[in-house]
Amino acid sequence: MNTHEKRTSNKINIAYIGGGSRQWARKIMSDLIIEESISGEVRLYDIDTKAAKKNEVIGNMFNNLPGAKTTWHYKAVHTLKDALEGANFVIISITPGTIEKDMYSDVHTPECYGIYQAVGDTVGPGGYIRALRTIPMYIEIANAIKDYAPDAWVINYTNPMTLCVRTLYQVFPQIKAFGCCHEVFGTQELLMTALNEELNLGLTDRSQIKVNVSGINHFTWIDEAFYKDIDLIPIYTQFANKYYDHGLIKEEHRGDPFKNAHKVKFDLFRRYGVIAAAGDRHLIEFVPQWYLKNESDQEKWIYWLTKVERRINSLRNKNQETNDIIAGKKELTISPSGEEGVQQIKSILGLKSFVSNVNLPNAGQIPWLPKGAVVETNAVFKSGSVKPVQTGNLPLNVQNLVLQHAINQEALIHAFFNQDKQGIMNIFANEPMVKRLSIEESTELFNIMIDNTKAYLPEWLLH
Repeated sequence: MNTHEKRTSNKINIAYIGGGSRQWARKIMSDLIIEESISGEVRLYDIDTKAAKKNEVIGNMFNNLPGAKTTWHYKAVHTLKDALEGANFVIISITPGTIEKDMYSDVHTPECYGIYQAVGDTVGPGGYIRALRTIPMYIEIANAIKDYAPDAWVINYTNPMTLCVRTLYQVFPQIKAFGCCHEVFGTQELLMTALNEELNLGLTDRSQIKVNVSGINHFTWIDEAFYKDIDLIPIYTQFANKYYDHGLIKEEHRGDPFKNAHKVKFDLFRRYGVIAAAGDRHLIEFVPQWYLKNESDQEKWIYWLTKVERRINSLRNKNQETNDIIAGKKELTISPSGEEGVQQIKSILGLKSFVSNVNLPNAGQIPWLPKGAVVETNAVFKSGSVKPVQTGNLPLNVQNLVLQHAINQEALIHAFFNQDKQGIMNIFANEPMVKRLSIEESTELFNIMIDNTKAYLPEWLLH
């Protein structure tokens, strides 16, 4: 559709915090440009102003691409205030610290103590140290939203998801924020694969698979799954048993940490009768005693650790790709991301009704987790509201697994806001990956990791 053929649409303002993103920004730009019912301005704020400026150029290039159905004006700004004033929606997607130094320490320093992590951004020693430098950033962001865009809807994509969203509400209880994660989408796709294999339906749209989601981010569970009136749990039972021994993965994907063989997911289902709804590389960090005791567990459970060197190389490649697109050496194309942020925005604007899994404070939607803790369930999106769906109970053994992590996360928030360093050290030592160490070893590891990322930490944590 040519520019002069684009339809009149609802105009909105979006503040993008982390607007220099090499990954999420391009996804959101693609999704926005093909949604003809909304248009407007996206203000890009990032501490890396040069990266935000490059995204400004690329974002505006999307308007002239074949397939563009609307028009968006992208503008890099220098302050949070400039980004937020007048914003209807706020998108947060930041990298807390550097990948080369801070995330490298998060993931690889614990290896000196025999602790291996598959991701290192949610739980485990890496996830908790990442949280400690992320929380101060989110305190600043929450205060800025409170001052300059108190009525805006806030969508968070940053990890650790639970603690990011929890911090926003701790600072600004009236904030309208929710966190989005695509891990459940992958499980819907797996259920669709099982259904297609059983009934040869040829389904390609995962949204046709309706699931009941319950848990916390990256440790969610599904106890009900349907396609129309077909109960998918019996079909999944056969599917999990069939592929349990060797996993389900294409040969060319072996060795890729971002691909799943699902063997851990199948094992958890056989144990508990409910479906763990995240990728194996996340699940194993919540129950490391079974799947992540040492590096050799990768072979048994068919997963691969995400080495930070891979992330560094990926960042380097994305930077080069950005430069090549701006220079005209590489073609820019519209590529729908499969994420649901734009559909959520449309629903809040009253243009449709929509159900999606999101992270919100627990107001009773999961009765067995602490009130106020950030939990992940389905929610109904419609004009001006996002209402979580009550999930009911999971098996008690599963509740126990989830509860210990939810309590640790809540305890970390309370200790941080009370400037209780000893309390934080106790939580760190009690983390399932760390508790194998002596108290002296866990204290030593904590202090080394804190020192490695001290540039982003408050003074009270450094003494």
